[in-house]
Amino acid sequence: MDLTSPEPGGMSLRPVGVVRSTVQEPFLVSGRDGISMREGPETSRDHVRSVKEAASEIVIDENRIALLDGIEEYSHITVLYWGHKVPEESRSVDRVHPMGRTDIPKTGIFSTCSPARPNPVLATVVGLHARRGNVLEVTGLDAVDGSPVIDIKPYVPAQYPNGDVRVPAWMEGLMNEVDKRCA
Repeated sequence: MDLTSPEPGGMSLRPVGVVRSTVQEPFLVSGRDGISMREGPETSRDHVRSVKEAASEIVIDENRIALLDGIEEYSHITVLYWGHKVPEESRSVDRVHPMGRTDIPKTGIFSTCSPARPNPVLATVVGLHARRGNVLEVTGLDAVDGSPVIDIKPYVPAQYPNGDVRVPAWMEGLMNEVDKRCA
């Protein structure tokens, strides 16, 4: 993957590594009409819950290993990756039912965590458990096996708001459904 703009000073995006995971297919299926759950609500919720504990690896290109110096001092990192299995036609979707749930009204893509986006740049905070050379062992990474890693940043809680954070009721409900089943 190499995304380079033909314009001077334009965007250039190159992966720095790849995800190695047991997840072979995304649990959400996206298409021209929006998104839906691959295997139904309960199975999809189980998938989201299992990802929180599942171990996976981020393999950084060996010629970029110096990028990782000092990363093992952090307990968590933010991983930005490319949704390589998001079909081109779903990149023009403007509104979706969050998580494909038709009981939740359609909302704009930028108001969701949907992988169906104009540019499927996806991000998640993961637990960092070990570094072995150019390989990071993590938990909580919801990326599909083979996803190109665009960037990694340390997770520093002080850089994120911790009070007066507001989310819509439907998002709070979705997160509560997942958390209830984890307890």
